[in-house]
Amino acid sequence: MAKQNVAEQFVDILARAGVKRLYGVVGDSLNPVVDAIRRNSAIDWIHVRHEETAAFAAGAEAQITGSLAACAGSCGPGNLHLINGLYDAHRSMAPVLALASHIPSSEIGLGYFQETHPELLFQECSHYNEMISNPEQMPRLLQTAIQHAIGRGGVSVVSMPGDIASKQAPEKTVEHALVTSRPTVRPGDDEIDKLCRMVDEAKRVTLFCGSGTAGAHAEVMEFAEKVKSPVGHALRGKEWIQYDNPYDVGMSGLLGYGAAYEATHECDLLILLGTDFPYNAFLPDDVKIVQVDVRPEHLGRRSKLDLAVWGDVRETLRCLTPRVQPKTDRKFLDRMLKKHADALEGVVKAYTRKVEKHTPIHPEYVASVLDEMADQDAVFTVDTGMNNVWAARYLTPNGRRRVIGSFSHGSMANALPQAIGAQFVDRGRQVVAMSGDGGFSMLMGDFLTLVQYDLPVKVVLFNNSSLGMVELEMMVGGLPAYGTANKNPDFAAVARACGAYGVRVEKPKQLQSALKDAFKHKGPALVDVVTDPNALSIPPKIKADMVTGFALSASKVVLDGGVGRMLQMARSNLRNVPRP
Repeated sequence: MAKQNVAEQFVDILARAGVKRLYGVVGDSLNPVVDAIRRNSAIDWIHVRHEETAAFAAGAEAQITGSLAACAGSCGPGNLHLINGLYDAHRSMAPVLALASHIPSSEIGLGYFQETHPELLFQECSHYNEMISNPEQMPRLLQTAIQHAIGRGGVSVVSMPGDIASKQAPEKTVEHALVTSRPTVRPGDDEIDKLCRMVDEAKRVTLFCGSGTAGAHAEVMEFAEKVKSPVGHALRGKEWIQYDNPYDVGMSGLLGYGAAYEATHECDLLILLGTDFPYNAFLPDDVKIVQVDVRPEHLGRRSKLDLAVWGDVRETLRCLTPRVQPKTDRKFLDRMLKKHADALEGVVKAYTRKVEKHTPIHPEYVASVLDEMADQDAVFTVDTGMNNVWAARYLTPNGRRRVIGSFSHGSMANALPQAIGAQFVDRGRQVVAMSGDGGFSMLMGDFLTLVQYDLPVKVVLFNNSSLGMVELEMMVGGLPAYGTANKNPDFAAVARACGAYGVRVEKPKQLQSALKDAFKHKGPALVDVVTDPNALSIPPKIKADMVTGFALSASKVVLDGGVGRMLQMARSNLRNVPRP
């Protein structure tokens, strides 16, 4: 076997761990690694225009595949640019390995050109963050980093000086079998016994679900049927739990709709399943609460718990459901289903009333049409801000679609770079970036990455020429909007100048044909939709302590927002309610 340098060994181990591509911007201390990739057919170098895009793209790829993804930045400023996307990946529990290449090892600590200290910088957004300071640390250090990222779900950062990367790797190194998947975690018998007693003693049980219910849809539905429980969800739980759900009462929280708030407050027992729901103002303080989570550090940090259950949601319910006594009284469930349908009836007209004549275009209408026209297995990436509202209320999950956003970290500019990572996983799958003009323009340079690699991402730009969510935050604080206006170009013309398909939509009657043509186009496309900046949204329940740090307002310019096809689903569920 030919002798390897450290960079070649590094790339080989990544490939063995299943990494297909490394996103980044090449340069100086990173050059030996990129050259090793050039000579390795198992892994590709993906040249983006900004390292923040590299980290977001890797995080999205990891969320789509459930496998390790990777990104890299050169020394100093290069790897500093990774940090925002790595925070997002870490908080989304996406397994990502980040290479932060470093200045020459002999110069560390001496104020050298571009010197930073990555082992300090990335500490808070990683499970593992160490530097390879001599070749003998390979491959054990990299293998350890990989296992942290996969096993704990999140980011590992490996720093490596460029001169170390160029050195010869030790000839006799220990390479062990790599962990490439996570196990399931079953709660202890005592916890299952206690939870079973609590469920049996409760007359009214409500389930509130987060992203930890991924892969547990059937188990949640079986349990809900047995105990006649309404099922609400947080934003990150929507794609996993809302579809084929006859117990659905909507979403609680700052983007909420329907009867989820009432269902969580009017029950005897609230069971939080796989959710680290951050807004404790929306959680009750006068009912019994149980939380089930695979990460013990999440248990009880949002509300006082009567029982904490450390376990995987699916395994927990598989243990619990056969043991609980079936409930026959549907009164609570049926009342919540009716409240849910009534609540949706009251707001659905917000996007259907005279939409053909309304200009600027209702963004609710755009989201509704997009939901109807997109593929049934489409991947949506969603910018933070008002696009979170439209995605939460209009995108219809079905068990095959994916919805990815910066839902825990809350970063601007995530949709385009996440779409890049999602599209590289499968060029034949439809990927739609729901971008705001503020977020899109922040990392607009990486639209060129779509063109360079001919990635068929479709960017649907909700262009209201403002930072709409920030304006709403200012309203909440009693402040006039200031510094929130964007003077935008014709983004469709910019897309065409880049070599992509671009079309601008200013009237509602143009929307369907514009989306249809963009979806038919084989390469990257951008649909620049001029939307109404006054279309804002509030949740169905508001208290003073809910507005802190987020955009809520009771101003007359605020609409409740529609809910797309969810009304049809709620009506369908109501038809299943037994009649006296």
